[in-house]
Amino acid sequence: MNQPITVRHPLAVLAPKAAPALATSTVLILGRIWNANGAEHSVGNATLMVVLATGAAAAGACASVGRAGDGVLAGTCFAASGGLALAGVAGYADGLSLPLLLWALATAVAYGLAARYWRTNRRDAIAYERSTIERRETHAHTERVEALRAGAQIEVAREGAAYATALAQALTARAALPDFDPIELTRAGLPELPTTTPKEN
Repeated sequence: MNQPITVRHPLAVLAPKAAPALATSTVLILGRIWNANGAEHSVGNATLMVVLATGAAAAGACASVGRAGDGVLAGTCFAASGGLALAGVAGYADGLSLPLLLWALATAVAYGLAARYWRTNRRDAIAYERSTIERRETHAHTERVEALRAGAQIEVAREGAAYATALAQALTARAALPDFDPIELTRAGLPELPTTTPKEN
């Protein structure tokens, strides 16, 4: 059975690829807006961002420890920690060179982690597609075999019905001959022909 062909919108294809750059750029822009509104050289604001970034990193470390560690939660916590650190530096620094350097570094790290996820996701999608194709081929082969078997059974039944009809016609024609004697047929070793039909109960 043919599957419908679905074409993804170009934005749906490009959005995941642009997400890391958009995220880090948004944090940088918000940090610079914060800088313009009084966070520049503010020790209290810098201390707050350090505490928040350290807490997020500690939460990520705790989430990744042990067998029951959640990789998604740990990754989210570490990403939040990096974003808070970038926002703190962008808000505290008086120039753009250090925030832009950290933005470039954070974007590169984000794309490195995303590329690993994209590779895993693509590998899983290819494996799923292959298993789906194999299952379809197996089912199609089974359906073809069953169709051939059913066709053969129908053909055998049709041939049997045609043979039974021809035999009945031959017996009827033979019985109509003037010299036909069913007792002679029985003596010759042929099965005795029924002379009466059994009554139904």
